[in-house]
Amino acid sequence: MAINNINNGLPKTPVDNGKVAQQNQTQQSPQQASAQAASTAPAPRQDSVSLTQSAQQLNQVQKKGSEAPVNQEKVDRLKKAIQSGEYRVNPEVLANKIAKLESEIFSSK
Repeated sequence: MAINNINNGLPKTPVDNGKVAQQNQTQQSPQQASAQAASTAPAPRQDSVSLTQSAQQLNQVQKKGSEAPVNQEKVDRLKKAIQSGEYRVNPEVLANKIAKLESEIFSSK
């Protein structure tokens, strides 16, 4: 398989060995300096995480939710009612439940 258009048709520039050697020296000195700094540096700090009280409460609620028993019969009944279009939402009852939940969440501070 032939490869065409190498270097976009431009002539190949010769490598200057003096520049390569100089670059290698400058690259080695920072590496050596960082190695010395690493050997004399104090031990790195350990990462830590602290959760806010709200995050801890949310974690507890999620655990309780995953452990709660599920009434599969009721779930199946509701699915069937929703799919058939028989399920109706009472907007007043829903609004009252949302307001109650918000007051419980935001008044616990």
